[in-house]
Formats: sequence, structure tokens, C-alpha cells
Amino acid sequence: MNRGIFMICQGERQAVVDVCQELQRKGLVVGTAGNVSVRVGNKVCISPSAVPYEDLTADLVGVHDLNGEVVEAQLKPSSELPLHLAVYHSTDARGITHNHAPASTALGLVCDEVPFSHYYSAMFGGPIRVSAYANFGTDELAHNVVTALDGRQGALMSNHGAITIGPTLDTALSLLPYLEYICEVQLRAMSTGRPVKVLNEQQITFQVEAIKEYSSSRLPEQ
Repeated sequence: MNRGIFMICQGERQAVVDVCQELQRKGLVVGTAGNVSVRVGNKVCISPSAVPYEDLTADLVGVHDLNGEVVEAQLKPSSELPLHLAVYHSTDARGITHNHAPASTALGLVCDEVPFSHYYSAMFGGPIRVSAYANFGTDELAHNVVTALDGRQGALMSNHGAITIGPTLDTALSLLPYLEYICEVQLRAMSTGRPVKVLNEQQITFQVEAIKEYSSSRLPEQ
């Protein structure tokens, strides 16, 4: 094992462990489903495949380059490594969470887009898209999800789950409860059989800009 690389990425690897276990505590994953990664320069630390989250430790989190080649890893990476790499190649994201939470997964079974019915959608840049279905772990899935993420911080994956991204892993994680809330509210509204009210373009623009301003005001002092 290259101890130098491990020391460089130790904090980020531990962050992956912490987020995986937080997803488990919040009921956002089932078993070993879901995966988490963080980008460090031209390297990606990603959760391994098929390791129970309660047994996950920093040294089991692998490090790969942006082409997927192993830099240092004891175990096989998540099967969704191609998805994570595609997102890092296509966006400015530095952290990614992928989960199988109940509401977001359910909504991905019945719609192609979550309309802008709640202003929290502004946190994701607009209506939340549902990527076209593709088998897990494939380049096709990666392409479909990247398309759905264009201009967005999160997306649903048809018949699969959800993904959030952010400039940090903490940001990506913080978006998950909001995404699940939006999906839960939409499902409940749809279950009434009544038309679901959505915001118009002017209202959407206002909310997106307001969220940007609010987020920037919360940046930590330098």
C-alpha cells in the first residue's frame, strides 16, 4: 500500500465513511445499496462495493484517478464508479451521494420530472429531472444521469434512486433530506387525485435567485 497516498486522502476517506453511515442512520439506504465519493484534485475517494456501512473504515475506501484506475484500494470500488467519474468530468462537483431513499425512489417510478411545486426545488436549480432508465454500473446510466443533472444539484434515477452533488461532500449530503422531502410532498399531493399546483416561470426565477442569495449569505467568514 502506498502510505503516502493514504495519508494525503485520509481525511477525505474518513468523510466518505461518515457520510455512508449517516445515510444508513437516516434510512436513506438499504443494506449496502448507495454510494458516496469525494474528489481530491485528480483523485476520487469512493466507497467500496458490498461492505456493510457499519463495518466500513477509512482504509477500505479506495482512491482512483479520474480515469478509474486504482491509485490505492484494497477492495473493488462501488459498481457506480463510472457514474461518479462521469459527474466529476461533466460538472464542478467535488462530492456525490447516491441513495435509495423511499420517496425519491418511488417518485422515480411514476414521473419523468418533479415539477416546481415547492420552493425547495430552487435549491436544486429548478424542477428535478428523472434520468432515463439504464442498468446500474453502466456507462449508459452514467450518461443519462449526467444529462439529468445539467444545471442541477440533484436528480432522480428512473426505477433506481437519487443523486445529489455539491462543491463539497457536506453540501451534497445536506441536500438529501430536502430532496426526499420534496418527493414525499409530491407523492402525497399526487395521491389526492387533485391537480398539483406548480409555480410559474416568474416565481421559479425569483425562488432560484433568492436561494442563491441566501446560500451565499451563509458562507463562513474568512
